[in-house]
Amino acid sequence: MSEAIGFLIHDTARLFRRELNDRMRHSGVTALQWRLLAYLARNEGTNQIKLAEFLEVEPITLSRMIDRLADAGMLSRRRDPDDRRAWCLYLEAKSWPLIDELRAASATLADEAQDGLSAEEREQLGKLVERIRQNLSRKASDAKQPEKVA
Repeated sequence: MSEAIGFLIHDTARLFRRELNDRMRHSGVTALQWRLLAYLARNEGTNQIKLAEFLEVEPITLSRMIDRLADAGMLSRRRDPDDRRAWCLYLEAKSWPLIDELRAASATLADEAQDGLSAEEREQLGKLVERIRQNLSRKASDAKQPEKVA
């Protein structure tokens, strides 16, 4: 079972993403755009570099996505006061009803996915998956650190 945990997590995330995309198709927002909007809702004013790292996309891919969302009136770019070459991203009022709708759809889907689990099992599952995420995040962070020469 332990060798299959990566597959189970990946496949579950894929199914969750696919179902959320199906439910939100009418909005014209993809799962990746939803992640972008959700991240900005929690980290408004972040710059494009941090956002690209979080989303794990190339800067050009992110730039195109931001262009589309900006053209739709969902977000705006403002110069970073600390780095005039960089842009910070801010949500526009038009994006908040969509974010609320996406959050509700995501919460409903999460409830459906956990159907049959007790409150204690849901809490334990959340804690275990969070611990796995922290372990992997720490490994990724450690891998980015240059080796120290004695």
